[in-house]
Amino acid sequence: MGTVEEMLVISRAFHSIHSPGVLNPSDGPFAYHLQARLLLLQLPMAPKADGAKKVDSKAQALKTAKAVKSGPTFKKKAKKIRTSVTFHRPKTLKKDRNPKYPRISAPPRNKLDQYQILKYPLTTESAMKKIEDNNTLVFIVDIRADKKKIKDAVKKMYDIQAKKVNTLIRPDGTKKAYVRLTPDFDALDVANKIGII
Repeated sequence: MGTVEEMLVISRAFHSIHSPGVLNPSDGPFAYHLQARLLLLQLPMAPKADGAKKVDSKAQALKTAKAVKSGPTFKKKAKKIRTSVTFHRPKTLKKDRNPKYPRISAPPRNKLDQYQILKYPLTTESAMKKIEDNNTLVFIVDIRADKKKIKDAVKKMYDIQAKKVNTLIRPDGTKKAYVRLTPDFDALDVANKIGII
């Protein structure tokens, strides 16, 4: 150990680290040098590099790089070829309706049945002439009925086969149908059965 004076200088140098101004200029360069040494001793030192750890980190880096390159993020996405300048939504699957319960309590009634289609037969002189000469019956029918529906309605109502149906809409807004029968049926007999004559 040194003298008492040296011990005093060391003590002052140690305290001057935490509270500057404790050292006196009269203490000499030895005190300031000692203070600098003590400051250096207090600095944290860098940890020593471990060789094994360095190898592990390198292997880890290589492993990560390999995983990134082989993973789905690195794969190149195929570019979609567009042949139009307009964008369209894709046509998705449309399933048929399969309701758990019917939305209406009863099925809708057929509004255009044979009774609705054939309103009444015409009994004018020109209609009678058609019955006698052309084997044709003349009816006033529903405006919504087409030729096929008229043909089917005549078959259901009177059990006769129509060869041809001609229609026209009269000036009063009603539809007139000329129903020509096949040679198997006689229009005059059918007219008698209906009650026209």
